Amino acid sequence: MNVLIAHQNFPGQFRHIARRLASNGHGVLGLGGAQAPGLPGIKLLRYELKSRPKPSHPYLSTLQAGVQNGELVAKLLHKLKKQGQAPDVILAHPGWGEALYMKDVLPDVRLVSLFEFYYHAHGADVGFEPGAEVGLDQAALLTSRNLLHLMNLERCDAGISPTLWQRSLHPAAYQNKISVVHEGVDTELMVPDASAAFTLADGRRLTRADTVLTYVARNLEPYRGIHVFLRALPEIQRRNPQAVTVIVGGDGVSYGRKPEGAANWREKLLAEVGGRLDLSRVAFTGQLPYAAYRSLLQVSSAHVYLTYPFVLSWSVLEAMSCGCLLVASNTPPVAEVLRDGENGLLFDFFDQEALAQRVTDALTRPKGFAPLRLAARQTIVQGYGLEQGASRYLALLGAS
Repeated sequence: MNVLIAHQNFPGQFRHIARRLASNGHGVLGLGGAQAPGLPGIKLLRYELKSRPKPSHPYLSTLQAGVQNGELVAKLLHKLKKQGQAPDVILAHPGWGEALYMKDVLPDVRLVSLFEFYYHAHGADVGFEPGAEVGLDQAALLTSRNLLHLMNLERCDAGISPTLWQRSLHPAAYQNKISVVHEGVDTELMVPDASAAFTLADGRRLTRADTVLTYVARNLEPYRGIHVFLRALPEIQRRNPQAVTVIVGGDGVSYGRKPEGAANWREKLLAEVGGRLDLSRVAFTGQLPYAAYRSLLQVSSAHVYLTYPFVLSWSVLEAMSCGCLLVASNTPPVAEVLRDGENGLLFDFFDQEALAQRVTDALTRPKGFAPLRLAARQTIVQGYGLEQGASRYLALLGAS
C-alpha cells in the first residue's frame, strides 16, 4: 500500500506511524512545508508559497492561508495522479489547509485526518485566566478559524483526536467520525533509570540521590503555567531548602501572546519574583537535546506540569513513562490520564499554595509516593505506548 502523510512540519505527530508503515513494507511519501525537517529514509515533497497576500478581512487570515496551502497541495497531488503515483490512502494534519482539496483531486482515496483542537471563545483555553475578557473580535476570529476546521471535518473519511476531551470540543454532529487515538510515546526508551545523571551548565551533576524538581515545556509561557509555577517557586524553595529546580523550555511563544514590557515570559516573571528566589538553586536550560531531557526526567524527584484546557503535551506522558512523580494541574485533558492519589498529584491550576504543598509532600515523602510512580509508568505502558497507537492508526488507514 502507498501512503501519503501530510503535515506542514512533517513528520510532526506522525513520526512513529510513518516509521511503522515503512517497516511493514508500505510505500510512504511525506508532504510538508518548506521548513519541514523530514524523516531519514522517507521521501518528502515540499510545498512553498512565495508570498501571502494580505487577507481581505482580518477574520479570514487562517482561512485564506489554508486555501493557499490547499491549492499548492492539490496541484502536487494532481501531478502525482498524472504520473500514476497516486497514494492508496492519505493521513493528514489538516490544520493549515493541506487537506482542503485532496478529495477534489483524489475522490476515491481514503483520507484520515488528525483533529487536535476545535476553537472555542468560552469554556476552553480562551478566557481561562481570571479576569480575562473575550471581546467580539477575538470570538469572531476563533469562529472564522473553525470554518477551515469544519470543512476538513466534512471532507475526511475518518478523524483522529489524541484524547477524549479534545474530541469533545468538536461539534456533536462530527464526533462519531472521530476516533480517540493517541500516537503514543516510546515506553522502551522513556524508562526509569536509577543510575541516570544530569549535568547542569555549571558542571553540577544531579542524580536520584539529589532532590530535583523539574518543569518542562516547549516554551515557557502561561499556556503551560510557567507564571503559576514561578510565582509558587519562592515558597517551594523556602519549604525545601535542599531542592534544585531545573526548568526546561525556550523563550519563544508556541501558544498565546508575547508578554508586554519584556522580551519573553521568563524575563517578565523573573523581574516579578526573582528577588525572592535563590537563583543558585534554579537552572533554566533552554530546550534540551532529547537524551539530556530523558536523563533529567529520570533523576526527577517531582515533576510539575501545568496546562490551560488545551492539547495535552507529550512531555507529561513521557515523564510518566519515566516513572516521574507528577504534580499537575487538574485541567482537562490532564485529568484524563492522571488520577489524584493514584498515579499522580493534582491541584487547581491557579492555587499556588496547593502547588507548593503538593511539591513539598512529594519531595519530603518520596517513599510514600513510590507507588504513584509505578502506577504512572503502568498507565502509559498499558494505554499510551507506541504499539497501541500504531495498531489503531494502521486499522484506520486500512494498513497492516
